Amino acid sequence: MWFKESRGLQQPQMLKILSGLSYRTGELSAYLQEIACGVSSLISVDWSVVTLCCEEGFDRILASNIDLGEGEQIYALHGTLTGTVMQTGRSLVVPDVRDTNFGTPPDGYQAYLGIPLRTLQGEVIGTICSFHKQPRQFFADEVKIAEIFAERAATAIDNYQLYLQQQQFNQALEVEVAKRTEELRVAQVKLVAQERLAAMGEFAATIVHEIRNPLTTVMMGLSYFERLDLDDSARVRLELAVGEANRLKRLLSEILQYSKPFVLQLTELDINEFITDMLESVCLLPEAQGRHIVFKPAKAATWVRGDRDKLKQVFINIVRNGIDAVDVGETVTWTVDNSDPSQVCIQVHNGGQVIPSEILPKVTEPFYTTKSCGTGLGLAIVKRIVEAHGGELFIQSNAEAGTTVSVRLLRLN
Repeated sequence: MWFKESRGLQQPQMLKILSGLSYRTGELSAYLQEIACGVSSLISVDWSVVTLCCEEGFDRILASNIDLGEGEQIYALHGTLTGTVMQTGRSLVVPDVRDTNFGTPPDGYQAYLGIPLRTLQGEVIGTICSFHKQPRQFFADEVKIAEIFAERAATAIDNYQLYLQQQQFNQALEVEVAKRTEELRVAQVKLVAQERLAAMGEFAATIVHEIRNPLTTVMMGLSYFERLDLDDSARVRLELAVGEANRLKRLLSEILQYSKPFVLQLTELDINEFITDMLESVCLLPEAQGRHIVFKPAKAATWVRGDRDKLKQVFINIVRNGIDAVDVGETVTWTVDNSDPSQVCIQVHNGGQVIPSEILPKVTEPFYTTKSCGTGLGLAIVKRIVEAHGGELFIQSNAEAGTTVSVRLLRLN
């Protein structure tokens, strides 16, 4: 380092500028701008910049006492005056760059003063560089002034980086809290649902038992009347009563099935083979007559772990609903999509009557039905079976695409 002993700078001027520096969290750019201007004013140089060391030997200008235009200013520091300051960690004074081999300043400048920005931990993170258009000496008190301002700048940058790290931590913490809160909410919803099902199951078992006994007696009486020779008017009324009694019997069975916990008998199933085995019996359903059921299997075997009987109940119910939605001669498409390596998606699509958007969220709720003879438990049971397998049930319906019911199940690796 080469410099004269003293130029006799007035201390009051420096203290006035230092006391006027005001750093507030998040206002780093304006603070460093004041430092760059203060250094240039006090030591009478043409240009001062505050730089931050970047990775791979590059420096970023954070502040300058002259306007550098729009955009971030980044330049290579390896082999330059600034690079020497960064590598040595010491102040560098070059009265005339033509007489040294430290490198060259920007075009039009000949004198250089570089001060390292050092944190309290001793790490050099950047520089304050001052350039002058003419060769000149730098006095000891000028270097000292620049070093005092460098201390302020280093502290501000270090604090700002800590502030940014704290912000990132806070944001990550907020995301994690929101995630955990949602998980707790979902868990609470499931717990409430399980408790409700348990209470409903106990209540349903009692009620169903109390209703089944008299219902059996009623059905025995109706069966007796069916053997009698009745006139047409009485026969119509009898058939109506028998139909309603059978519907009540089915409702009682479905209430018991919905309310009691599922015990799955899990086996490994190839979905393509599983659906192929079901296809013939599904096509023989009375409501399927005159409709077309087209099965599109996956190109390769796709294995899941599931309860064969309960999954059969799921897909018969879904396909039957699709059949009910289309007219004679129309098609229901049954597709297996195994493009996702972690799960398989089984879809049943029909182009029949659309489910209104206001009704769509309710169709899997228990006892909600739009059918005159429905119990409102079919899709509710389907959803419970799918979720018991760790899967998901989705229903989409609109005028353009028709209605698609999707069952997603975890694949076996």
